[in-house]
Amino acid sequence: MNMKPNQIARRWFMEQCGVGLGAMALGHLCGVKGLASDNPLAPKQPHFAPKAKNIIFLFMAGAPSHLEMFDYKPQLAKFDGTLPPADLLKGYRAAFINPNSKLLGPKFKFAKYGQSGAELSELLPHLAKVVDDISIVKSMTTDAFNHAPGQILMNTGSQLFGRPSMGSWVTYGLGSESQDLPAFVVTSSGKKGPSGGNSCWGSGFLPTVYQGVQFRGSGDPVLYLSNPPGVDNELQRNSLDSIKKLNQMRLDVTGDPEIATRINSFEMAFRMQTSAPELMDLAKEPKHILEMYGAEPGKPSFANNCLMARRLVERGVRYVQLFHEAWDQHGNLVKDIKQNCIDTDQACAALVQDLKQRGMLKDTLVVWGGEFGRTPMVQGGNDGRDHHPNAFTMWMAGGGIKPGITLGETDELGFNVVKDKVHVHDLHATILQLLGFDHKKLTYRFQGRDFRLTDVHGNVVPQLLA
Repeated sequence: MNMKPNQIARRWFMEQCGVGLGAMALGHLCGVKGLASDNPLAPKQPHFAPKAKNIIFLFMAGAPSHLEMFDYKPQLAKFDGTLPPADLLKGYRAAFINPNSKLLGPKFKFAKYGQSGAELSELLPHLAKVVDDISIVKSMTTDAFNHAPGQILMNTGSQLFGRPSMGSWVTYGLGSESQDLPAFVVTSSGKKGPSGGNSCWGSGFLPTVYQGVQFRGSGDPVLYLSNPPGVDNELQRNSLDSIKKLNQMRLDVTGDPEIATRINSFEMAFRMQTSAPELMDLAKEPKHILEMYGAEPGKPSFANNCLMARRLVERGVRYVQLFHEAWDQHGNLVKDIKQNCIDTDQACAALVQDLKQRGMLKDTLVVWGGEFGRTPMVQGGNDGRDHHPNAFTMWMAGGGIKPGITLGETDELGFNVVKDKVHVHDLHATILQLLGFDHKKLTYRFQGRDFRLTDVHGNVVPQLLA
């Protein structure tokens, strides 16, 4: 190899000097047979035996009101229209409203369901039927009180742009069991996309092979997947083989992981031309399954995405995230949250039920929730709530989660957590634990230090583990 002096790279020096011992040692340290031939998405073993192998995160972007859905507060109803206690608001900062706004009582009726006696709103009749299969966490807290920072924190462990998403950490740590579909798939429904944008499923400083791939709701799941007129499979295969050889030659010289990502992306896209149409064809599902989800083939919806999520994990996809951006009720709370629940409740419950009846729930962790909660104080006349980071509710099912429990409590107004507080970092630590990882040891060295999803925070929540 002829190289100018200023082009000599450290890898070249190690490979050419010492009879190649440097390159051999480097390959061993990286845990691969050879840098050029390694598949970055090959299945990997976690630190210990996992309870969950796949994740479906049902992300309710915009922040659902825990006070209308999960956390009934009789005292809040009693003091509806009055000012909150002054000592409660000391040092409190709201996103938009004056913290001295009057209290707003819950707008819907609650009842207890299942053998667990979990208390749910009348907005969730379908979730009530599977309530003994889920674990409800009423004591979630976060550090952010605006949407983009809150969504990025929930998805990456940081309010700052540029950190890897949880899906990226999971695929980096576990790889994928699917060779014909992306390891990390994202769908979106609702009024718009998430406020945090692509950062919610980006790979940050991890190689981009670990970032989420956004699927569309109809047609080709990603744009330009189908061949253009005049290009058949043989021509495309020959073209890809030639491009791969060129990329491989460059990868052998530089070891740049982004070149490996490019090779992997081209090959994945070629395989998806066969696998994706079959995946997207929901009409092949039995009629009773479509009715259970409320799914309509060919009509984009959250229900279709939930059914798609089951089909994806069935085919070995590691991490599936469904964004439904519709929950930001600063006004029109009663009308909009009712419609949101009509759009999502049936499909969420059906997903849990469907996974269970197929024997997949024990290996699949389902997570439901948004970026924060809503204030007990009113916004928008008498029919809205502001952002609230101090307390909110999420639920989980399957994948080693203890079913039929409700963890945590908030105060009598649903303002602050008073028992079993679970921070976003604790949630992340617990999810990684279920996947077989010590969250303190799943790291990636960047800019001179080891980063992790939980940064320097996080504790596993043992009460949630089965």
